[in-house]
Amino acid sequence: MIEGCKLIGAGLSTIGLTGAAIGAGVIFGAFVLGTARNPSLRSELFSISILGFALTEAIGLFCLMMAFLILFG
Repeated sequence: MIEGCKLIGAGLSTIGLTGAAIGAGVIFGAFVLGTARNPSLRSELFSISILGFALTEAIGLFCLMMAFLILFG
């Protein structure tokens, strides 16, 4: 019974990985559109998009870490 609840909780905690994947797609999509509109701002937009990507992936890694803690903690 407890093992089944752990599996359900770990599965639910990985829903945040979907949000991180969608967020990364939105960030790089906005980068491509911004670069297409104003190519001279490419380097500034790139640095901002890499920062946004790192923060978005950090949230995804926290969700994955919580899943592992639920399963093996």
